[in-house]
Amino acid sequence: MPPPKSKGGKMLSLINWRLKVTINDGRAFVGQMLAFDRHMNLVLAECEEFRRVRPKKKPGETEAGPMQEMKRTLGLVILRGETVVSLSVEGPPPVTDDDKKNILPFGPGRGVPAGRGMPLMPPGAPGGIARPPMPFAPPGMAGPPPGFRPPGFPAGPPGMPFPPPPGFGGPPPGFQPPPQ
Repeated sequence: MPPPKSKGGKMLSLINWRLKVTINDGRAFVGQMLAFDRHMNLVLAECEEFRRVRPKKKPGETEAGPMQEMKRTLGLVILRGETVVSLSVEGPPPVTDDDKKNILPFGPGRGVPAGRGMPLMPPGAPGGIARPPMPFAPPGMAGPPPGFRPPGFPAGPPGMPFPPPPGFGGPPPGFQPPPQ
């Protein structure tokens, strides 16, 4: 079955396919195509090199033996596009199970809800044992939206939804509002 068509052209549709690339010195490389560029430079993974060699004549023989094919495992290879003579499809891309790829491995611990809006509840406790709301936001966290006042908190100065924390009751010294 041929590779599917794509808008990027024939080469883009061959990404991850197993290809056989022949270069101008007669060698053939078989590997999974990871990338290419406009010069036809190729990146092949799990690449193997195949070349045909003629054995040397021994003294006294008129003919050399039959051609032999030598195989060499190379791994990751970059082929210069100038040397590429032909490309052919050897096989489809390897099958990957997408469902297993996104699952995290099991480990110690357990999942529990967390966040400012969730009450703390020890395991096995009946119902939620809620703590009282905080009078101000912890460092690094935004406070409640303007105008929000948790139930049970008295109203603070105008424009403040709840009273300021201890030691922060007013403006700093020297920044007192003008007398009225």
